[in-house]
Amino acid sequence: MSQAPTLQRGIAPVSFADFSRDFDGFSKALGDSFARYGFAVVADHGIPQDRIDLALRSAKQFFALPEETKLKYKLPVMGQRGYTPFGIETAKGHAHYDLKEFWHVGRDLPEGHRYRDHMPDNVWPDADAPGFHKNVGWLYGALDAMGFKVLEAIAVWLGLDRHFFETTVSEGNSILRLLHYPPVPKDGPHIRAGAHEDINVITLLLGAEEAGLEVKEKDGSWLAINPPPGSLVINIGDMLQRLTNHRLPSTTHRVVNPSPERRGFARYSTPFFLHFNSDYLIETLPNCVDAEHPDRYPTPITANEYLQERLREIKLA
Repeated sequence: MSQAPTLQRGIAPVSFADFSRDFDGFSKALGDSFARYGFAVVADHGIPQDRIDLALRSAKQFFALPEETKLKYKLPVMGQRGYTPFGIETAKGHAHYDLKEFWHVGRDLPEGHRYRDHMPDNVWPDADAPGFHKNVGWLYGALDAMGFKVLEAIAVWLGLDRHFFETTVSEGNSILRLLHYPPVPKDGPHIRAGAHEDINVITLLLGAEEAGLEVKEKDGSWLAINPPPGSLVINIGDMLQRLTNHRLPSTTHRVVNPSPERRGFARYSTPFFLHFNSDYLIETLPNCVDAEHPDRYPTPITANEYLQERLREIKLA
C-alpha cells in the first residue's frame, strides 16, 4: 500500500486513495496511527478544495462582522447551534477561557423527530453573510460522509463488521464548528485552546496547516501537528475511547499561541465533531475486554447523557 511521505518527527500521512484500491491496508495504517497517537493525518481526501475555500470564505465573512451583528445569532442556549462569542469556552480543569469565537452547525431534523427536544434547528446568517447556508451546509454534509468512511476503516481494524458504525451515527448530534482564533498581540495567561480531549466519536479537522495544534505524547512532551496542505487531521474522541476500552485513545491536545512573527495572523479551522445517535448506548465492546484489559466502564451510558455531562464541564451547557 502506498503512503505519502513521512513528516519530520510526526505522524505519517495515510492516502485516502487507498480506501478504494487497498482498503485493508488503509484500515491498518489508519488504525495503527490512531492506536499510537490518537490522531491520524489523511492526505488525498478528495473533498473539493474550491468548495472548502468557499465555506471558509463564508466563515471569514461572518467573523469579520461587527460584534453587535454577530451577537444576533447567539442563541439563549449556548454551544450547539449558531454563534458563541469570545470568553465562553474553557477547557476542562482550566481557569482561563480560550482565545476563540466559533459558529456551530448541526444536523437538520424533520418535524416530529424523537431528537428534536435536544437537537434544535440551525440558524443561518445569510442576511449578513450571503451564501453562508449553501457553502457551510455543504461542508457539513461532506465531512459527515467522510466520517462514515473513516469509521468503516476503524471498524475493520477493531475486528468488527465493516458497516458496524453505520446505524450508530446515522442521526448523530454531529457538529461542524467554524473556528476563528484572532491575532495574539502579546503574551498572557490565555491560549487559543487549552489542553483537552474531544467528547465525541471522531473529529475531522480541516485547516490545521497554520501552526499551533499540538498533541501530548505518552512521555508528556508535545508533538506539533503540521500536516501537508489540504490534508485532514482526524482524532479519536472520548466516546470511542470508552467504547473500545481505551484500545483507541482520546489524546490530549491543544492549540498554542503563535510565534512572535505570526502573532499578527488569525487562525481559522473547521473541526467536525462526529457523534453517536443520542440514544445509542455506549457499552464496552466485548472484543476489547480480556484478562489483561478489564472493562474500565462496566456501567453503560447513552451518548446524549454523556454529551450533556461533558458540555456542562466546559461551560457550553
